[in-house]
Amino acid sequence: MSATEAAIAPAAAPVREADNTAWHRWALILVVHLVAIGAWELAVRLFGIREFVLPAPSRILATLGKPSYSWLSNTWVTALEVFGGYALGLVLGILGALLFVTSRRLTAVLFPLLVTLNMIPKVAMGPLIIVWFKYGIGPNILITFSLCFFPILLTTIRGLNETEPDLLDLVRALKGSRWQLFRYIQLPGSLPYLFSGMKVATVLAVAGAVVGEFIASDKGLGYLMIQVQASLDTPAVFMAVLLITGLGVILYGLVLLLERLFITQDARLQ
Repeated sequence: MSATEAAIAPAAAPVREADNTAWHRWALILVVHLVAIGAWELAVRLFGIREFVLPAPSRILATLGKPSYSWLSNTWVTALEVFGGYALGLVLGILGALLFVTSRRLTAVLFPLLVTLNMIPKVAMGPLIIVWFKYGIGPNILITFSLCFFPILLTTIRGLNETEPDLLDLVRALKGSRWQLFRYIQLPGSLPYLFSGMKVATVLAVAGAVVGEFIASDKGLGYLMIQVQASLDTPAVFMAVLLITGLGVILYGLVLLLERLFITQDARLQ
């Protein structure tokens, strides 16, 4: 082994060990879920639980083969509302945080108003949004946005304001520009806080889309749940819940992937 290879080998070992640990963790998560599903199926069959009370997983999966539920189109509508509202909340939340951090006067005037508006229950605002914008995908995206915006705004402001004063003084002493101060100091320091808010917003995004579909909609998984619930079609209700959960898991996974790409392990907020 050459000297170069000998130097590289010790550094590569921790990387391989970390990868193996990650694979073991994901394998454990998969096994736990499969065991839970198996126990669920077994309990329903052993205790003879009626289907409208708690259907077996096999009966829930069987509903996917029924074209009357239009699973693909309804899932697509809900996904568009979840991801569309989340993306809008992310972009405007970051832009709003940048505005508030750069202008104390704007913060003093508008931020208390935003806090007050955020205290309004979104379920109560739902009917008003429908009156103003009718109903459909657009209003549901707005409801989702209204839930995602504030957590991202708050955590990003907190992150931008958490910069160490000594670092700021150092950049100013070196005649650094305002852009350099933001690019090299404030932005990297705020990313852990931003991703923390993004994780919270993933849960709220799914809730916002479903709330909008519950209030007034003619398509989507939330709308489908209302329709099948009236006929006590519990397997279809469970399937809709699982698909909605899957959308949330996908969105959360994307946030984790971005966090892994942009933030080192030690800097992440746990």
